[in-house]
Amino acid sequence: MSDTTLAVEIPTALRPQVGDQESVEVSGGTVGELLGKLKAEYPDFGAKLYKTDTELNRFINIYLNDEDIRFLENLETPVKAGDHLAIVPAIAGG
Repeated sequence: MSDTTLAVEIPTALRPQVGDQESVEVSGGTVGELLGKLKAEYPDFGAKLYKTDTELNRFINIYLNDEDIRFLENLETPVKAGDHLAIVPAIAGG
């Protein structure tokens, strides 16, 4: 599988962990590879995303082209040029 470079949309609440960037370009063949590289480059950001080395925190939702990756192939979901990857933290309130 070849690597694809995508701009990953960073939610406002997590931007301080990536130098206040709205999006970060990263390369990989799957959603997990992209997020893994973000985690390696921005460890504080990775700590917010991941519960363990391989498991996302349950309050983090990842959407590829508006589809929740949990209903695709989760972190093994392949990516291709032109895809849109968004990280959306769940927010509680009332």
